[in-house]
Amino acid sequence: MKLSQSSRWTLPNCLTGFRFVAAPGLLWLAWQGQGIGFMVLLALAFLTDVLDGFVARLTGQVSEFGATLDSWADVVNYLTIALGCWWLWPEIVTQELPYVVMIVASCLLPAVAGFAKFGKFTSYHTWGVKLAAAAMGATLYLLFLGGPAWPFRLAAVICILAASEEIALTLLLVKPESNVRSIWFVLRRKKST
Repeated sequence: MKLSQSSRWTLPNCLTGFRFVAAPGLLWLAWQGQGIGFMVLLALAFLTDVLDGFVARLTGQVSEFGATLDSWADVVNYLTIALGCWWLWPEIVTQELPYVVMIVASCLLPAVAGFAKFGKFTSYHTWGVKLAAAAMGATLYLLFLGGPAWPFRLAAVICILAASEEIALTLLLVKPESNVRSIWFVLRRKKST
């Protein structure tokens, strides 16, 4: 079923869309050396990421379009974070580069796998990905505001595990699905059929 243009302008999709609008602002703030402004705007972007799915379920506006839009916003957000943090805190990013690469790869590799198999972007939104995003978001602040690096490194490992689950889902599924809780639900469903 194809959505009309007007039905795409829902509150959840507008919350998701904020992340696309915020990305150039984040890059500009980073380029200008405005670390605090960058972190504040990033916090708002993270907040909209948390709220969009919740609001979609609450208002009955869950859609394939919204799930795909959210996944694209995640990719834009992760790439923006990586570049912005590189501009603002190059020493820290250089020191943590393997973990930064792991986090960026965890966002890009499942997308590549989805395109390779299905010819389109996948939007699984597994519990693992939600945990990984929360871990990355929280530890990012801890790292760049002067805290220890080990929580960020642990978050990078969680991101890779979540990405591995997404890639496994792509290999397992016959067609792409949105909002899959975990691979275990898919395996259980396959076993019962």
